[in-house]
Formats: sequence, C-alpha cells, structure tokens
Amino acid sequence: MSSTAFLRSCRASAPSTRLVQSSKSSFSTTARLGAYEDTIQNLKIGKHTRVLYQGFTGRQATANARESIAYGTNVVGGVKPGTTGEHLGLPVLPDVRTAVKELKPDASAIYVPGNGTVAAMEEAIENEIGLIVAVAEHIPLHDIMRVQQMLRTQSKTRLVGANCPGIINTWGRCRLGFQPLPFFKEGNVGIVAKSGTLSYEAVASTTRAGLGQTYGISVGGDVLAGTNFVEALEIFEHDEKTEGMVVIGEIGGRAEIDAAEWIREYKKRTLNPKPIMAVIGGIESPMGRVMGHAGAWRSPGEATAHEKIAILEKEGVVVVDHPEKLGEGMKKLLSERGSGTSGRPASGPGAMQKRGYHTMRRRPRTSSSSNCLFPLKRTLIIKPEQAFDMLKERGIKVSGANGQGQMLAVSVDRSQRMPCVVASPTSDPSQVFQRSRRYPFEYGSNDATSDVMINQVAERLQVSDSAKPELKKLIEQLVDLYMQKEAAVLRTNITVSDAGEVSVTDAQFRFDDSAFRSSKRQQDVHALRDLAAVVPEELAAEEEGMTYVKMPGEGTLGTIVNGAGLAMNTVDALIARRGHPANFLDTGGKATKETVKASFKIVTSDPRVKVIFVNIFGGLTLGDMIANGILLAFKDLALQVPVVVRLRGTNEAEGQQLIRDSGLKIDAYDSFEEAAARAIELAAGKS
Repeated sequence: MSSTAFLRSCRASAPSTRLVQSSKSSFSTTARLGAYEDTIQNLKIGKHTRVLYQGFTGRQATANARESIAYGTNVVGGVKPGTTGEHLGLPVLPDVRTAVKELKPDASAIYVPGNGTVAAMEEAIENEIGLIVAVAEHIPLHDIMRVQQMLRTQSKTRLVGANCPGIINTWGRCRLGFQPLPFFKEGNVGIVAKSGTLSYEAVASTTRAGLGQTYGISVGGDVLAGTNFVEALEIFEHDEKTEGMVVIGEIGGRAEIDAAEWIREYKKRTLNPKPIMAVIGGIESPMGRVMGHAGAWRSPGEATAHEKIAILEKEGVVVVDHPEKLGEGMKKLLSERGSGTSGRPASGPGAMQKRGYHTMRRRPRTSSSSNCLFPLKRTLIIKPEQAFDMLKERGIKVSGANGQGQMLAVSVDRSQRMPCVVASPTSDPSQVFQRSRRYPFEYGSNDATSDVMINQVAERLQVSDSAKPELKKLIEQLVDLYMQKEAAVLRTNITVSDAGEVSVTDAQFRFDDSAFRSSKRQQDVHALRDLAAVVPEELAAEEEGMTYVKMPGEGTLGTIVNGAGLAMNTVDALIARRGHPANFLDTGGKATKETVKASFKIVTSDPRVKVIFVNIFGGLTLGDMIANGILLAFKDLALQVPVVVRLRGTNEAEGQQLIRDSGLKIDAYDSFEEAAARAIELAAGKS
C-alpha cells in the first residue's frame, strides 16, 4: 500500500474526536485515540535493540553508524532504495519492507536527505518498525501533522523527533541519533529535553558531578513531537537505574505544564519520589518571535516561560537558570532523597527552589509588543491588512475596529498532536492564557465545523444561538485557509452584535515558511513577506543558515551561541545577572570556522555592542577547531571590541589553551558563571 493510500485509510478508520473540557487546566483534552500510547515501552532501548538505518550509505549516516557501532549499538543493516549489497560490513536492502522481513529491526534511524524524511517515516510506520528516530530539521508542519495522524491510528510504532539528536541508553550502549558520546557516562539521571545543546550541557554537568545518565531522550524543537515529556518521564519512573530526572523545556506548547500535572500525580502515588530538576529557556524572548527552534513560539492561550516555571515549582520541581547547575544540584537532591527528606514541603525541592532561584536574582522583564511583525526563518507573519484581505476574499466581515472582544483561532494542540480551534471569551492578552479552551480535531476531517464543535465554541465565547451560523462560517473559512495555505496559527479577535453578526477586528496570521523553503510550496503566501520590515542583521544571518533576533535596550553584549535552546538560555542567564544582551544568535546547532566568522561580522554590525560573548558547546564539533575559527575571525575582521569565550565540549581544554596562548584580546573560560561575569564587567567599562 502506498503512503498516500495508507494515510487515507488512517483517516477513514480513525475514531471520531470527542471534545472534552478539562476542569484542571485551561485547555481541553480529547479521549485517547487509537493506541499510540501503547508504544511508549518501545523507548526502552538497549543491547537487545536491532537498529536499521534508512539512508544507510549517505555520508552523514555512514559516519554516524560507525560511531554508534563502536559505542556498542546493535546495527543490523540499512536501506538504500533500489540497491542490494553491503556497507560497513552489513547488508544493504532496497526497501524497508524487505529489510524488515530479512533483518527484523526493532528501531530505525532515519538519515534520508532532503524531503525524503517524511516518506521514510511513513514507510517505517507502514512496516510497523517499533521505534523510529528522525533527526532532520525543517520538516513542514502540515507534513508532520499527517505523520502524526498515521501514528495516532496504530499501536506498533513510536516516533522520537523530528528536529532532535535522538535517544540514547548508556547502560545498554545503544544510540539512535547524533549525541556526542564522550560526555555520556553510565549513571543514574534520566534527561529529557527539547534542546539538543542544552541536553549536552545537562549531560556534561551530571557527568562532571559523578552521576552519569541512564537515558537521554530528545523530544526535539519542532511544533509537534513524536514523544513528549510525560512519555519520557514514564520511562524514567519505572527504570530501576534512574534515580533522578531532568526536564529541559522552553517557550511554545504546554509540554512543561503536562509534565507538571504528571509530576503532581506521580508524587501522590509514590512514597519516595525521584527528585526532578528543570531548565526552561526563552524567559526573555520577545513576544511574537520564533527563537531558532521551529516550535519555539507561543500560540494563542499558551503559557509564557515565567508561567511554566511557576507551575513546575508549585509541584516541587527545582528549576535552575543554567544547566551547569544541574549536576551538583541533582547530587544534593539525591542525597536528601537517600536520607528521606526529599519531597517534603518544608525542606524538599520546592523549598530549595524558592531560595535558589527567585530570591537570588530578580529577572527584569523584556518589554515587547504582542502585535509586532517579525518575519523569520521557518515562519512568516503577514501584516494584519493582508490577513484581512484573505478573510474578505472568503466572505468574512472585517471591521478593523480592534476593540475588546473575543478571541478565536485555529492553531495546533501540541499535547494532542492535532490541529485545534482555540476560543476565549476575551481578547485581553493578560487573560487569554487563563480563559482559553482548545478543541482538537482530526487532520483533514470535518470535525472542526461539527455541531458539537460549534456549540462548545459558542458556549466558550459566551455568544447567543443567533451568532452560531456566522461563527460556523468563520471557523469553516479559517480551517480551510489553515489547511490550504499550511498555516501555523490563524488568530482573530472578533466582536458579536446583539443580532448575532460576527465581525473580525484584528487578525494575526502565521504561516509555516518551511513549506516554501523545503518544497517550494505556498509561493503566493511566501511572496507576501515584507523584507523592509526585517532588520539587516536578521537577513544576513538567514543567508548563512542562522537565526538572529535583535533585543531591545542597551544591548552592550553581542552573543554568539550554537543551538537555539542554548542561545535562549544564554540571553536569559545574562539578563538574570544584570547583563544587557544585544541579540539572540543561533548558529544552527553546530559551529564551524565559517559560521563563527559570519557571526562575528553580523553581531559587530550593531553599534551598541561593546563586548562579544561566545558560548559554544562543541558536541560533534571539536573545541580546538572552534577556537581556531574564533582567532581567525578576530584577526580577519580586525575586531576592536573584547571577546569573552565560554567553550565546553569535545577538545574543550585544547580550544581554551589556543585562545589563552593567542595574545589577542580574548578571554577563555570553562565556567559559564565566570565567563558571564567577565563579559558583563567588560561591558560596564571595567577592565
């Protein structure tokens, strides 16, 4: 059966969505669909796991497979379409069906280039491989929603990813992904993360503290994750070797809130619960921005990073402001657990957290406008008047009065992994999170305009029966536009007259730009991008495959960081220490001589910058190579501003020594705290 035919059969056989309002949260939930949750146990990889590579003979797959095999991973072979032979001494087969029949794999690592990742995932699902790991970035949102539709209607295959380093089990010596192996050590801490580089930081910190890890599960930075925090935490809960848990989250979605709700129930049913720590990135991210990761943006009604931290702290999670603190912090919590004190309200994690986080530093809030327009890589936000034109073409009344009314949107329910209608009786930004409800519907179905949906949305918006016909028309047109133009979120503010007339007063439409960038789809939407609204540094970074966001204020510290999560955390941590970052700059998860030089050029084009702060964690990238890139950039660009480098990771000592021996105006550190303090000191004019 072809992938397209299989997807059609999934839609036809999928149980209808039951819309249920949750009394415990400001989001709706749905009844469990199919039995995808039954595949959680497939995450328990180890020596027994037979691993297949899709795209086996490619350059990246070959290098990765060699490392994984040397580590101990039981790689049994791979697939190259239309080819039968041998590679790395292992069989190569022409398609997944044949590979499954002959090699009987338990898991597949997908290294298919370009647009082939989605087809490779579909093929693996069709052939019921138990675990698939997709590391690729830039998969269009609507493509992954179709994959999620397939996953939801079966009970054999579990997905990790996409846009992630993968999953690793240290005791079982099994790696599916590209995690930097030198930092992993058999130990007792389970780590689940959205950010790859922050997860490496957590691994390095727990290894340095002598704890090591059991599992490292990366859920990825995309809007929809094949595996979420709760599912990973369930693995950690029942794993005998895992004694402590680490969650690394960020803005976007409600995975952290779902985790907090799970933690509450876990502590109720567990006499001596395992301690849990967390880091949440994006505290200082300006509203309306995409912070490097495709999923690092807030949909209508979603919590801020501040709110996520407060919710986790309420459940006794120790939230720290930098992953460097996780190792020693977890060591202390494990010691308390051993003495029977962990989890008690007066002296347990929650109490420790309140002393260690909020009272230590007050975080100044970044001022930003919720209505600002920031077209960025992987997303496209069009002007309100352009959104109005789209609605008018579809026969929707538009007034543009922009007064207080209700909020209605079509977006993504990341927890349910489905598109959804979002409704709030108020459009006041300060109240939308608390008063919004989400109503998920099957991708490609008519559920969004069913009588059940319209009645529930009307009730939530507090409008009369007379408004339901026009309300239904608006929802119908928004959903159709959402599907046809591959939108990420279509938000409207509406007013409803006494006679039941519905009028749109404001519209904020965000489209998935990766559909154009990866497949040249939606060219008409992409053509609406207003390049004049983009600051030059952002365009220059985009041309280099990087993401740059200009921060408001003094902006004395230019930042260069590899990885979106680490870049968010760097900005957060500098502000918490009373620094003034000029920018967020994500080099794209890896740093090379070329990207480092381009980054310096972009950052120093901002006249506010007095010091450049480089924060690099070299996973697969060697620290000495990064150091040479920094020295080359410093000389070639004749930099006049001081540079502070915090370099961790592979060959970190060699890299730091190269910088110290250079004789240039560059300081090199291993510790983030020391490096940040030095950068802030220099920016303040102190030598």
